[in-house]
Amino acid sequence: MTLVMIVFAYLLGSISSAVLVCTLRGLPDPRYNGSNNPGATNVLRLGGKLAALCVLLFDVAKGTIPVWIAWYLGIEPISLAFVGIAACLGHIYPIFFHFKGGKGVATALGALAPISDWMGLLIIATWLIIVLITQYASLGAILTSMIAPVYTYFIKPQYTISVALLCLLIIWRHHENLKRLWSGQEPKISERLNKAKDKVKK
Repeated sequence: MTLVMIVFAYLLGSISSAVLVCTLRGLPDPRYNGSNNPGATNVLRLGGKLAALCVLLFDVAKGTIPVWIAWYLGIEPISLAFVGIAACLGHIYPIFFHFKGGKGVATALGALAPISDWMGLLIIATWLIIVLITQYASLGAILTSMIAPVYTYFIKPQYTISVALLCLLIIWRHHENLKRLWSGQEPKISERLNKAKDKVKK
């Protein structure tokens, strides 16, 4: 059953909502425009808030649905980690879209949500606070991934290892962002939005 859920999670994660939403709304392909990342943040730059919200909700659901089903079926905590990781790997390397996907942050959030309502709220709040203070979405994702296992330890300790494994994947996926942050070359959200607006005007 665990193997079936892992395959299901990967295939569901492989459905690129960013590409589908942009195609349906006549927007540029997010894999080759903006930051070249098919995720909600890039779609926000390319198509506005409504398109980005649709992508965000779908990406979160890709993580929540398989993990919740696996939890309902009684799959043990460590195996739930692999179901969540499979959903994120599907988003990052989607088999239906030539293995060119996003960073997996929203899908990881969705995978963590079934653990506890408080867990989901704490993670969202942490990410928002970091982004509002620093204006770096990538830094928000990295620091939140580092803090999430700590939250889990105090809320539901049996899932700590599972969450840590999932968070390590997200941190690894942001290794290029880490290099740019270290060198001071990572653009802030406001800068990226302004560039996107300038392109639209031209």
